[in-house]
Amino acid sequence: MRLVSPTDGCAAQIGAGALSPGAWNSVLGTTLVLKGAALRPVRDPAGVVYCHRGPGGSWLPGGASSSGAGVLTRRFPGADLDALTERAAATGSTAVVYPLVGERGERFPFRAPDARPFVLGEPTGAAEEFHACLLGVACVERLCLDHLDHIGAPVDGPLSLTGGGARNRYWSQLRADLLGRSVTLPAQGGSAVGMAVLAATASGVTLEQAAASMVRTGIELRPDSSRPERLLPGYLGFVDELVHRGWLEPRVAAHAHRKADR
Repeated sequence: MRLVSPTDGCAAQIGAGALSPGAWNSVLGTTLVLKGAALRPVRDPAGVVYCHRGPGGSWLPGGASSSGAGVLTRRFPGADLDALTERAAATGSTAVVYPLVGERGERFPFRAPDARPFVLGEPTGAAEEFHACLLGVACVERLCLDHLDHIGAPVDGPLSLTGGGARNRYWSQLRADLLGRSVTLPAQGGSAVGMAVLAATASGVTLEQAAASMVRTGIELRPDSSRPERLLPGYLGFVDELVHRGWLEPRVAAHAHRKADR
């Protein structure tokens, strides 16, 4: 896996075909990047969401986290991640690791230069710690979408998952379960596909037309309705801990709680 830059995020978004208003692409590489589409610029008083100009007068809001799949490389160097995933899935653990890739500092869904990794719960053994990392990334992802919804960004469209982390089917399902929404795994998502779609517009077709022709819809993962009840308390505990440590604004946390209660 590798670091995902905002520019890579735009290319991955195009490669996933996430160009209609309210559509989002979540790119999970070393770090997590979310890119979406909107009819109007998305203004973020906290300054953690940026906005690129899109085709046809549209806008491409997004944010780049300092958390992501890089936490696995850091905590489990040289490990067989497939074997760990299988063991982790069997644990049923609800512990959460705040999955910062580095020693400190977060950019999105909040800005906190002094943020540091922490663990909620008491994972026992490598499998439970590994699961806590997977769930921690899912928590950050949900908070990203809750923050975007809080500032008025359209987030009710289709959501696609790309990046190296999306190849872990259990992890992708866990993310869908915590989000409580269906996600798609494009057949050939990624920045390279996005650049190919961009190149195709040289023939005179629009970006949307090129994407519709070239982007292949892959697998849809639907949330397991029995899991949110078990996963949401861990997410809300994670949100509350971020507030307690002074990193997350209480009003964003309150919005996250309201959405969870719906």
